[in-house]
Amino acid sequence: MTKKHPSAPAHLKPTTRAWWASVVGEFELEDHHKKLLTLAAESWDMNTQAREALAEHGLTYTDRFSTPRARPEVGIERDSKITFMRALRELGLDVDAPGEAARPPTIHPSGGRKIAGER
Repeated sequence: MTKKHPSAPAHLKPTTRAWWASVVGEFELEDHHKKLLTLAAESWDMNTQAREALAEHGLTYTDRFSTPRARPEVGIERDSKITFMRALRELGLDVDAPGEAARPPTIHPSGGRKIAGER
């Protein structure tokens, strides 16, 4: 009997929804883990949106006193990146980010491969 997995949240971008669904399909996750996974996915989408805005508008703007200031998206990008990484670390998953190509496994200084969830 095939176990039916829940659908990814509809508000996520298509590539992020596909990533969410692939993680849920690959790992056995409890409800609280799925909430953390959703938080990670939302953070990824927010990070992507901030990067797109920065690419379009640049890193800084000039305020009314002609002083250069960092755009708010700089902080949004940084904070969402940190949230994404922390959520994945909390889940203990060693998975690729949405839309990223597979990467080689992490190699420990001892020469052994890191197992998912190992610290």
